[in-house]
Amino acid sequence: MVGRNIRHKARGKWTYRAPKTRRVFNPNIQRTTIFLRGERKRVHICTRCLRTLNKTA
Repeated sequence: MVGRNIRHKARGKWTYRAPKTRRVFNPNIQRTTIFLRGERKRVHICTRCLRTLNKTA
């Protein structure tokens, strides 16, 4: 996902013309230990996937 962000303070009509930068939304990656096929694995996993695993397990 991306968005647009104004680089500096802007007031009045300048807000429409002010230079804008691209903003990137990165996933929230966490390092955790999970059980996979009977053995423990350390993985990097996003928090949404971690919540899904906790709900199904």
